Amino acid sequence: MELSAKDLKDYFIALASTIEDHKEYLCELDRKLGDGDHGVTMSIGWQAVKEKIESDLIQEDDCSKISIMVGKTFLNAVGSSVGPLYATGFMRGAKEIKNKSSINDQDMIAYWVAFGKGIKERGQAEVGDKTMIDTIDPFVKALEQKFEASHDFLSTFTYAVNEAKKGMESTKDMMSKRGRSSRLGNRSIGSQDPGATSAYLILNSFLEFLKGSSSKAS
Repeated sequence: MELSAKDLKDYFIALASTIEDHKEYLCELDRKLGDGDHGVTMSIGWQAVKEKIESDLIQEDDCSKISIMVGKTFLNAVGSSVGPLYATGFMRGAKEIKNKSSINDQDMIAYWVAFGKGIKERGQAEVGDKTMIDTIDPFVKALEQKFEASHDFLSTFTYAVNEAKKGMESTKDMMSKRGRSSRLGNRSIGSQDPGATSAYLILNSFLEFLKGSSSKAS
């Protein structure tokens, strides 16, 4: 499978719509654990990205530059702690696809692995802390292990997103150990982490985009 720079931009635009569709749901999750504004925060960030792509990046054909600008635009639009995390992820991913106007299976694996590892390194959270890392870490590990064994990108990414979903859902049974929600102690158990949920939406949206691209090609 191969994606062009235009495809990558189309994915980010599609993602902005997905986040907008789930904005209230993300806020609802966050009301149980935090300020209740996670959906609004993510919406602001991704709408800014959409606007950037449709104006300044419309002619850009370097996948790396697109990813860098996505990270920077999201960071500039979002003042919360999630901004630097995603900015780091997208800029780390960009290093894996330098000077490429299209990206192949191996490029995409390298991109998303670097994305996930960058976020984990920046956030310094671990699986079990009830954060986005509970979604991202199993996703990254599944990508690395499955692709090495099968070299089939779409099946690998599908499997990895499924592992990410399991990680997201596992946060319901966890007690928050990081951030504002950690002050709730045992009261945080029973609620799914909003950051883990929005991270899943980002990954699953790419999978849905891939499936759409694959069906158009066939």
